Amino acid sequence: MNLSCNLYVDGEFEGVIRSQKEVNIGKNGHINGDVHTKRLIVQGYIEGSLHADRVEIKANGRVKGSIEATELIIEAKGIFEGNSVVKGASPASKSLATSKDNVPQDKKL
Repeated sequence: MNLSCNLYVDGEFEGVIRSQKEVNIGKNGHINGDVHTKRLIVQGYIEGSLHADRVEIKANGRVKGSIEATELIIEAKGIFEGNSVVKGASPASKSLATSKDNVPQDKKL
């Protein structure tokens, strides 16, 4: 399904959704498939691969699968099972000083 408008799903859907705006999965909504959108709000259940600028999993929302997003928000009691990738994030620094080798010789214990 290709859309240029918002979509609200409060029933069952299986397949691929591509929306240039917002996809909202209502409390009774169940999606099995991939979603590509600007903003995704999950109040129901979705299983699949999600690609969005912003993903919000609300209090009773549940996501099973993978999420690729710039922003990922999970409210208390929201459930996410799977893998996530933050778009545009720089890699975490591995240069944390945790060994004695990073301490000057006269300061070693």
